[in-house]
Amino acid sequence: MNLLTLLEKHQNEIVEKAYEEISTVKLKGYSKVGKERTKTKLSNLYKKVIECVKKKELIPMLNYTEKIAKERFDNGFDLYEVQTAINTLEELIWKKIFCEIKPAKLAETLGLLSTILGSGKDNLARTYVALASKTKVTTLNLHNLFGGTESIAGN
Repeated sequence: MNLLTLLEKHQNEIVEKAYEEISTVKLKGYSKVGKERTKTKLSNLYKKVIECVKKKELIPMLNYTEKIAKERFDNGFDLYEVQTAINTLEELIWKKIFCEIKPAKLAETLGLLSTILGSGKDNLARTYVALASKTKVTTLNLHNLFGGTESIAGN
């Protein structure tokens, strides 16, 4: 079996399991949008993985992760929540790969999947940072951070 066949065959199962795992972690952003919207979001991400595997290109994932970064950022999702969703899908796909892909094809298969999702996660994080840098960050207090080093040195 090749990666594309595996992804298409197990799409519903993997998306369902990913939702179950995410719901146990109780990520606040995904909890707010509810079960059906969360599953739709996971399914859309999964479809982008399939598209990238079919086309053997990263542009669909990069465009998609930029779009979801903006949407999730605007809707108050923390970056770690979106990264957790992607990581969960990736881990479940890996498990299927190890069960169904012949050992001789594992390096190529895992390399392709890791490249697609890794570039997506990187792009997502860079987009979040760019968006966050345009707004005032109220939770970062550098004075206290550097003040802590002075009190240590003074002891």
